Amino acid sequence: MSFSEVNLFGVYVAPMSVLMLAAWLATMVLRRVANHFGLLRYVWHPALFVFSVYLIVLSSMTLVVAAR
Repeated sequence: MSFSEVNLFGVYVAPMSVLMLAAWLATMVLRRVANHFGLLRYVWHPALFVFSVYLIVLSSMTLVVAAR
């Protein structure tokens, strides 16, 4: 497992911050799909559910990147 800094327009950023941004974008897409189909109505606490989905997406992306 080797994470190295990412050069973003001359600024080195931690790879975890890039993963966090990508996971947030993926979660927003999943949230819109769930909202479109009305799935968030059946969840007890929608904000907590979306946060949990974000954590699952972020940890999955981290495991995939770490396995390379």
